[in-house]
Amino acid sequence: MKASKTRAIASAAAAFALVTTACGSDDAADEPAAEPPVETEAAADEPAAEPAAEPMKIGIVAPSAENDLAWSQSMFDSVNRVGEGRDIEVAISGGLFVVEDAAAALRGYAEDGFDLVIAHGTQFGGPLQEIADDFPEVAFALGTSTDFFGKDNIFAYSVDAGQGGYVNGVMAAQLTASNVIGVVGPVPAGDAKLYIDGFVAGAEAQNPDAEVNVNYIDSFGDVQLASEAAKAHVANGADVLTGTAQMVVGATGVAAEEGIPWFGTQSNQTDLGADIVVSSQVYHWEIVLEQMLDKITAGTLGGEAFVISFENMGLEMEYNDGFGLDASVRESADATVAGISEGTIEVPAGE
Repeated sequence: MKASKTRAIASAAAAFALVTTACGSDDAADEPAAEPPVETEAAADEPAAEPAAEPMKIGIVAPSAENDLAWSQSMFDSVNRVGEGRDIEVAISGGLFVVEDAAAALRGYAEDGFDLVIAHGTQFGGPLQEIADDFPEVAFALGTSTDFFGKDNIFAYSVDAGQGGYVNGVMAAQLTASNVIGVVGPVPAGDAKLYIDGFVAGAEAQNPDAEVNVNYIDSFGDVQLASEAAKAHVANGADVLTGTAQMVVGATGVAAEEGIPWFGTQSNQTDLGADIVVSSQVYHWEIVLEQMLDKITAGTLGGEAFVISFENMGLEMEYNDGFGLDASVRESADATVAGISEGTIEVPAGE
């Protein structure tokens, strides 16, 4: 563009010179011609500017909405945090709980040349294996999983969700007056089961007399079933509740109606009940996403599994200041986080 503009200006100047010569006096014709400008080679010697690097394109396929305050939002928020320090372009397909629909979206991102395609749901692992074979030059990521199926273009990512579950359990055992705590679970697998097993262990370690009742509703997204399970817990005497997955909006609704403390996980769930949410274990997937993007840039497209935890700052306990948590309970939670990070407190891996 600069060269073209320079040529245009030069042409206009030449035309103007011709006009002034034709319209001037004879004296002007007798004046010596101006010396031609001296050309230098400095501009030619300057290196050409490097073309701007293209942003890395990340496509996310998730089973629920990006603002679910749970599983899908944990990834969406994490990618946005990555974008604070990297030039990235993000597209998300949410609400794809039907595996076939999710598979079509994954394939679509690969066909469009995305650099990293994230299958944010263990249930997407089956079709992802075939899709990855069809696009060997595209990097994929599957979570939560520690299995990349031996493929060199799939990353796996998981979370030690039992760690924050344990911390929440320690606090819950101190807040219950009835010694009955209710847990609303989705499907007994993945990070959901890890969280719940950790929560039960933490509550029982803090208060051996506590009765922790767990109800798996066999659904990640059935809000009505989650609500019914929470009501059943309350009817059974529970005065503290927790749960995991995107269906918890049903359970937190019951907690809010009853004025019962709620402990969250995956994302900060304070917005689900400013008066009843005590704390939330928050997933910081950016800890492993940054590593994946570095590896992709260096030419490695997969073949590795990552895990976030307190130790690598992939997990964080976020507290709701509006709840008014007793300082001694908060101190016990902070001490538990430190103990888990240092290895002095061992969180059961679950069955």
